[in-house]
Amino acid sequence: MAEFRRDPVDGKWVIIAPERRKRFTPVSPEAVAQEYSEGCPFCAGNESLTPPEIFAFREPGSKKDQAGWRVRVIPNRAPILRVEVELAREGVGYYDKVSGLGANEVIIETPDHNQVYSQLPVERLAENYLAYRERIRDLKKDKRLKYVLIFKNYGRSAGAVIDHPHSQIMAMPIIPRQIAEELRGAREYYEHKERCIFCDIVHQEIEDRVRLVFENKEFLVISPWAPIFPFELWVVPRLHRPVFEDSSDELILKLAEAVKQSMLKLDMVLERPHFNLVLHTLPLDVKEESPNYHWHFEILPRLIQVAGFEYGSGFYINPVMPEQAADYLRRAEL
Repeated sequence: MAEFRRDPVDGKWVIIAPERRKRFTPVSPEAVAQEYSEGCPFCAGNESLTPPEIFAFREPGSKKDQAGWRVRVIPNRAPILRVEVELAREGVGYYDKVSGLGANEVIIETPDHNQVYSQLPVERLAENYLAYRERIRDLKKDKRLKYVLIFKNYGRSAGAVIDHPHSQIMAMPIIPRQIAEELRGAREYYEHKERCIFCDIVHQEIEDRVRLVFENKEFLVISPWAPIFPFELWVVPRLHRPVFEDSSDELILKLAEAVKQSMLKLDMVLERPHFNLVLHTLPLDVKEESPNYHWHFEILPRLIQVAGFEYGSGFYINPVMPEQAADYLRRAEL
């Protein structure tokens, strides 16, 4: 029987409808691409096809904008937002608009064109997340920017256009609505209970264990109580950590371990699904330590389509109970 579940953080409602599972078919993975693509701007050896790099992890002795990099960050060749734009806010009658200030960057995750995300070594994943950290720290210096959203699209169903593994950075002068809703929910919970809602979620998931997929000394991987998508996962710090860019190298290495285990399990159970990965962290202009928020990763397998009901109601229909999804993933033998 279907049931409504409310996300305790942002308040959104999800309909968990297991009887619809007969309509649920995992997306087949694309054919394996070649290791190198002559026309791919992200492949090693094709550095001249991209704008100059902003940041990179490189082999000793290699030079900027040449081969020899392990992780490379570049400006987006076709940016939606531009840092050169002046910040301008304007009212148009009842309406508001803001100039297209911001930054679009691409994190090329590996020199190999056909590298599967779950097969990246933990150390390489950690370098990707260290690049996330360093780029947020740098963009934070621009006081006009309010939020940096980092995300990864894998597969056409998840919005990927280029096959070569990469993540993207969008820095904006506005806090996105989804983040604002999370912040509002966390703040209201703290005002009512004087506790962090994410800390309470961590404690309950450790106690219940029915939605727990993986854990190490620093992170939990959970199937959240009210997931939008089947097999959705959250990677959450065990301790209270509100700001991603304050993470130590050691913490990020444990994060990489948790993400790798998550992706290996998803690939085994769902046959390498298309997915989005998103980092949620505090806005850039928070002046003091937040007692009510945790940064976290969300991994969103794209196994179902969002249609008219979801757009019209704001509710999502998920055909897989999160407890069942967690059980499948826990039992996946790597």
